[in-house]
Amino acid sequence: MKIKKFFLMSLLSMMGAYSTTAMASKVIQVKGSDTIVNVSQYIAEEYMGKNKDARIAVTGGGSGVGISSLINGTADIGMASRNIKEKEIKAAEEKGLKLKEVVIGYDGITVIVNENNKLENITHLDLAKIFRGEITNWKELGGDNAKIVVLSRDSSSGTHEFFKEHVVREENSKKDAEYGKATLYMPSNESIKQEAKSNKYAIGYIGMGYMDKTVKSLSVDSIMANVQNVADKKYPIAREIFWYVIETDNKTINGLVDFALSKDGQRVVADEGFVPAK
Repeated sequence: MKIKKFFLMSLLSMMGAYSTTAMASKVIQVKGSDTIVNVSQYIAEEYMGKNKDARIAVTGGGSGVGISSLINGTADIGMASRNIKEKEIKAAEEKGLKLKEVVIGYDGITVIVNENNKLENITHLDLAKIFRGEITNWKELGGDNAKIVVLSRDSSSGTHEFFKEHVVREENSKKDAEYGKATLYMPSNESIKQEAKSNKYAIGYIGMGYMDKTVKSLSVDSIMANVQNVADKKYPIAREIFWYVIETDNKTINGLVDFALSKDGQRVVADEGFVPAK
């Protein structure tokens, strides 16, 4: 009996220790926007460097994936490059979830073309016509007699949604407008950049943090997408970038959010080419 009692107590002790370890080592899942997946990863890495017990995994998939994952319980933080939709708020409320919106920075959606494209500037109206499929040849804009290859993010992307509302639909003044039928939908900012790099007649859009010298950025209405113009709210295609979280007492989640908004976290946002929120 004493042996059995000792064995039972040892087993319970081991189970309790395992339970405590499992709780302490829970991996915080951050999912969503591909536009801010890199900056979120670097924020998480710096936070884990300062908090050795924290375990955080950051994955993309698009803003829609991030918010839906948060609501269905497979993510602890949903990254988004667009505002949450009414139907998503309603879905969260139906589950009794109270969501908190955290602005971690600002982004200017950068219009890019091949480095050999002679165009330097485009009006927002011509840009809208290109992406609606109404302007289809570069000669209509003073360029070569060649078909315009239109590149967009896919429909799971918050950037896709934001660009449709603010450019294709001209700030929703054309509520039923859609991307043109010839539009090529790409899975990431990087894939759009690579296509524009290799295709002389392509045009697309990417998050400001992905811009580099392999492609050429166009000014929109004679305003360049840069940190100063986005910070001054001059650039016409600028937006907030978000983390969405469920109100919780989880130390790691709250600590990570606080760190993202701290001086060190906002330095990471700036280092990755975005405009800090603070």
